[in-house]
Amino acid sequence: TWFEPIEWLGNATKEAPFHLLTNHPRDRLHSQLCHTSLRDTYAIKDREPILINSKDAKKLGIKNGDVVRVFNKRGEVLAGAVVSDEIMQGVVRICEGAWYDPNENGLCKCGNANVLTMDMPTSKLANGNISHTGLVNIEKFKGELPKLTAFNAPKGVN
Repeated sequence: TWFEPIEWLGNATKEAPFHLLTNHPRDRLHSQLCHTSLRDTYAIKDREPILINSKDAKKLGIKNGDVVRVFNKRGEVLAGAVVSDEIMQGVVRICEGAWYDPNENGLCKCGNANVLTMDMPTSKLANGNISHTGLVNIEKFKGELPKLTAFNAPKGVN
């Protein structure tokens, strides 16, 4: 039996036309190793990568390596564009596990996909997370790129 997802391309809107997928990352275990030098091998301008179809990117004026703002009614994140035909039109992908790094307005500077997904448990019995998908919008980020602070060591107590 097929159950229609709560959010998918079949009910996309003008405000949120893209289906976001948040798979497990190849280069780390969830958020483990996000703060290590391994990050240098995949991050785009120090942001979590977002895979975008080349036709969608062209319509939005987004090029490979640009930083984009990904947003919906739940929140917003910055991510680094990876333009590719390996993902279908209307779908984007951000791997789960980036560290949450909000600015003063709640924008996650690092690209934590959980900011954009539904906060629903798997059942009344278990509080595991459901499949991480949702509807989002994307635009090229304008302005000065904020510095990440999630990896800074905490201030010591004297």
